[in-house]
Amino acid sequence: MTTPRPAGDRVFADVATAVLGPGDHRFADLLDVLAQMPAGQLDVVHANDDLLPRLAHENGLDAALAAARLALRPGGLFIAAVPELDKLRRLRPTAPPPRVSGRGDQRQVTVQLWDWAEDGQSYGLEVLQLARSGSQWELIRAVSTRHQVITGAQVTAGLTAAGFAAVQRLTPKESGHPLPLWVAVAP
Repeated sequence: MTTPRPAGDRVFADVATAVLGPGDHRFADLLDVLAQMPAGQLDVVHANDDLLPRLAHENGLDAALAAARLALRPGGLFIAAVPELDKLRRLRPTAPPPRVSGRGDQRQVTVQLWDWAEDGQSYGLEVLQLARSGSQWELIRAVSTRHQVITGAQVTAGLTAAGFAAVQRLTPKESGHPLPLWVAVAP
């Protein structure tokens, strides 16, 4: 089990506190749940930005949502950040703006590159992370994956089929996260 990390994941903890109330909530990342599958022991399972689209492309989304549901105690929360790219597939942009974190010598830049399938139903994603090294930038991490474009209706249907209740979409303005958050309750 892990606890949410600072920055973007901090929003998951804030949402959990708003719904569950203050306390020492047991969190786990969905990837950890898939590796361990602790039944009924967690208060919150969370999934970061690109995990659900990647699992959908790998035909593993339904099984992952079912595993998340089983790992949660009754009343526990599933919280996922999901990019809504279904409206962009017509335009097929090649990249979002770079994301900059830190200051001075600690500054890092994360760049995403998108390579869309002809039908617009999926895209390749390359994530490059650069960090300052003296007066130059150095590539410190590169990851490539393939993702399926999933709609809000598909997220809701998947969560409902996995047995979740009270499925809700929070806008970035409501949650403070740069992407919409999907929140669902384990009955």
